Amino acid sequence: MNEKEMLEYMKKGAVLCQDEDVVDSSLYDKYGVKRGLRDLNGHGVLTGVTNISKVVSSKMIDGEEVFCDGELWYRGYNVIDMVKDFGFKRFGFEEMAYLLLFGELPNVEQLSEFRAALGNLNHLPTNFTRDVIMKAPSHDIMNSMTKSVLTLASYDDYEVADLSIPNVLRQCMALISEFPMLAVYGYCAYNHYERDDSMYIHRPNPNLSTSENFLRMLRPDKQYTELEAQVLDAALVLHMEHGGGNNSTFTTRVVSSAGSDTYSVIAAALSSLKGPKHGGANIKVMKMMEDIRAHVPDYNDHAALKDYLSKIVDKQAFDKAGLIYGMGHAIYAISDPRARAFKKFVERLAVDKHMEKEFELYSNIEKLAPEIIAEKRRIYKGVSANVDFYSGFVYSMLGIPVELYTPLFAIARIVGWSAHRIEELINVDKIIRPAYMSIMKERDYITLDDRN
Repeated sequence: MNEKEMLEYMKKGAVLCQDEDVVDSSLYDKYGVKRGLRDLNGHGVLTGVTNISKVVSSKMIDGEEVFCDGELWYRGYNVIDMVKDFGFKRFGFEEMAYLLLFGELPNVEQLSEFRAALGNLNHLPTNFTRDVIMKAPSHDIMNSMTKSVLTLASYDDYEVADLSIPNVLRQCMALISEFPMLAVYGYCAYNHYERDDSMYIHRPNPNLSTSENFLRMLRPDKQYTELEAQVLDAALVLHMEHGGGNNSTFTTRVVSSAGSDTYSVIAAALSSLKGPKHGGANIKVMKMMEDIRAHVPDYNDHAALKDYLSKIVDKQAFDKAGLIYGMGHAIYAISDPRARAFKKFVERLAVDKHMEKEFELYSNIEKLAPEIIAEKRRIYKGVSANVDFYSGFVYSMLGIPVELYTPLFAIARIVGWSAHRIEELINVDKIIRPAYMSIMKERDYITLDDRN
C-alpha cells in the first residue's frame, strides 16, 4: 500500500466509524447518563472524597442553591488569603507545595528543609538531556515531557513500582523538581533543531525558587527581575491545584487506582492536561486577542469592541466556534477566585512592561463579554473571566514562548497530582471502574466465507 492508497483506506475506515459509532443523543437522557460526569446543571457526579482542596461556586441558603463569588481552598486555607500574604514579598510555590503534600503550613525550619530536599533532587540523570530530551525534539513540549517522564523510570535506582508512600513521595518530589528542566530543555532542543536557533542549556540553581529557575534556564542571559519571578510564582501557585474533579487530576486518581507506578500516572496526567479543553485554553485566549486587536484598533471604543465580541459569539468572527475564550468556567459562576487574585499581579507587570493599553483591553473585554454572552446564550449560571484569560497575557509579557504555556501549567499542577496520588493510595484500595450502558444489538456470527 502506497501513501495515497493508505490515505484512501483511512478515509473509508473513518466513514465506517462514523456510521457504526454514532449514538442517539436521546439515549443519554433515557438512561440518565451524566455526559462528562456532569448533570444538566453542571454539577459533577460524586466519585470520591478529598481533604486536599475545595472549590466553591455556590452555597445553600434556606434550602436553595445560591451562586457566590468563587472560592478555592488548599488544605483548609483560602488561596486568596495566602496569595495576599506572600505576594510581592516572598516566593510561595515551595510553601504551597509543602502544604498540599503534607497537609500543614510549614514553619521556617520545615520550609528550609523542604527547599533543600527539592534542591537536592533538582538534577537529571547523567546525559539524560542529550540522550533523551534532545533526541527527536518536538514542537509539542507536552509530548516531549511525557516521553521524558516515562524514560525517567528507567533511571530510577529504587523499585519503580514500589507503591509505599515514602517511595511514591520521593518520586513525586523528584518530578516536581525536574519538571521545569524537562519543559525548558525540551523547548530549547526544539528551538535549536527545528528552528535553527542557538542552543543553550542552563543548569538550575538549587538555592533559587521554581519561578526564578524557570526564567533563569529559559533566557539566554539567565537574567530576570524580582517582579517577573514573583508574578510567575503567583501564576504557578494559582494553577497548582483545583479539586479532584478536573480532568487531569481525575486521570491521576484513575491510573493510580489501577496500581500503576508514579511515572506512568504522571505521564497519563500530562496527556490529559495537554488537551485544548483543559490545559491548552490560554493559548486559545492569546489567538483570540490577537484577532480582536486586528479588528478593533481602538481598545477604548466600547461600541466597536462589543460589536466584534458579538460577532464572535454569533460564530461570525475569529474561529467561528461561538466562544469568547477565557470567559466562563465549568464550576465558577460569579467569579473565578484565581483570576481575582491574579489580576493585581497582571496589572503590576503590565505597568512595569509599559503594556497598560493591552491590560486595558483585557479589562474592557472582561466587563463586556459576560453581558454579551448573557444576551445571546441560555445560561444557568453567570459568566466571568477565568484564570486562563490572564495567564497567557502574563506569559507573553514575560517573553515565554507559546509552546511553554501548557507545560507551565504542568509545572504547577504536578504538585496537586502528587497530593491526590498519595491520598488515593493511602485511602482507596479499589480500582475506579464506572459503568457504561451498552446499546449494542446482538447478531448471529457469520463465517468469513459467507460475508459479502
